[in-house]
Amino acid sequence: MANQESTQNDFIVPIKHIKDESKDLPFFQTSEAYARIMSYILALNNAVLNRKVSDPIPESEAIKKILALLDTLDSWIALVPPKADPQRFGNLAFRDYIRMIEEKATTILEDLLPTNLHPAIQEISPYLTQGLGHGIRIDYGSGHELSFVAWLACLEIIGFVKGPIDHPAVVLRVFVRYLELVRKLQKTYQLEPAGSHGVWGLDDYQFLPYLWGSAQLRDHPRLKPISIMQAQYFEDFAPDYMYFRAIQSIHETKRGPFHEHSPVLFEISGVPHWTKVNSGMIKMYKAEVLNKFPVVQHLLFGSLLPWRPADSPEDFAVPS
Repeated sequence: MANQESTQNDFIVPIKHIKDESKDLPFFQTSEAYARIMSYILALNNAVLNRKVSDPIPESEAIKKILALLDTLDSWIALVPPKADPQRFGNLAFRDYIRMIEEKATTILEDLLPTNLHPAIQEISPYLTQGLGHGIRIDYGSGHELSFVAWLACLEIIGFVKGPIDHPAVVLRVFVRYLELVRKLQKTYQLEPAGSHGVWGLDDYQFLPYLWGSAQLRDHPRLKPISIMQAQYFEDFAPDYMYFRAIQSIHETKRGPFHEHSPVLFEISGVPHWTKVNSGMIKMYKAEVLNKFPVVQHLLFGSLLPWRPADSPEDFAVPS
């Protein structure tokens, strides 16, 4: 993804455009924003092929600063303890946590970015705050995960994160750290799954750990898709492989036979090779996340993720 010249006039507060499912959703599929997002996801997929989380990879100053930002967001959870009184749908303290993030977003992004990129904060800030969940509904789902990835894409477009050299660390350092943060939020505040398909969804909360996680495992000599069915494997390999960590997380939060509470993942475990799992996850992401109105209706568009026809063919568009 090429960098955008950063002048103050480039940046705008992003807004929603997907309001009419019959008209706006088809346009989104052919938009420049969609092309940039999907291009970015595929580039990151390629960057982690056959790589473990523990592999030595370059960590730029930008990556280290993003990790420090995520550590800060994690530390603020302790400042907003969950409310003790019984609540049926999520813990109301999450609203206070999100409100605090929204109030402090400008300051933490000013600390993250060099001064010349501060004009971009008004545009990229909402992607970060929405990447943690919805404060009013007290929920989290793949649309919030998408918002965080959009934030990362924007950081690359403005030139703060450098692709492709930073791509492995974006996934294996930043995104892995983000996953632990949002899992802590989900558990602490009992967040509802947003737009969940029930047992027929891939996962109540996440999607990309399976997409990029299957890329990590593509040519693994020992681990196969069926290996997720053996507890010892997902316990031993969760630290190094996002796919196995995601399976471990499900077992930490759900009870009963795996094939009953996670039938889609159970079915995928029967696929013989990770290559086919990975290509299937990419198709499924397009269909079940980027082409689902309840998920993408909240996505924001501005100068960095533009609401206009794509410049280049879908999936391989590069911003000019």
